[in-house]
Amino acid sequence: MPVDVIYKTKATANGGGRDGAARSDDGSVDVKLVVPKEMGGPGGVGANPEKLFAAGYSACFLGAMRAVSSKVGVKVPAEATVTAEVGFGPRSEGGYGITADLTIDLPGVDRAEAKKLIAAAHEVCPYSNATRNNVDVGLTLA
Repeated sequence: MPVDVIYKTKATANGGGRDGAARSDDGSVDVKLVVPKEMGGPGGVGANPEKLFAAGYSACFLGAMRAVSSKVGVKVPAEATVTAEVGFGPRSEGGYGITADLTIDLPGVDRAEAKKLIAAAHEVCPYSNATRNNVDVGLTLA
């Protein structure tokens, strides 16, 4: 499906890929990359692609809820949060894959209304659209 691009950014990874560094072209993102112990690496302080994906997906989904809130008639409270948990592992078909589970907390919002808002956000969120039909994404209302 074509996209009418209104914004682009770049980031470059160096070193060993998962064991090196990544930096955005403007320097606003500049992270050390470390392979987690669970994946055979040294672990320690640093990011990895899954952490970066979790941060991006959670922020994007919260933004998507705010974007659709007036359309569905459900206000997003200022203290709303989205927590993304991203999993990584081998696929039965070969190669590796990821999973994503979003936990959405909408304090003070009626559960039925919250579910309506979450469903609408899941339809417009770019991360949800990018993962649809190829990544298991769970949505849980806290």
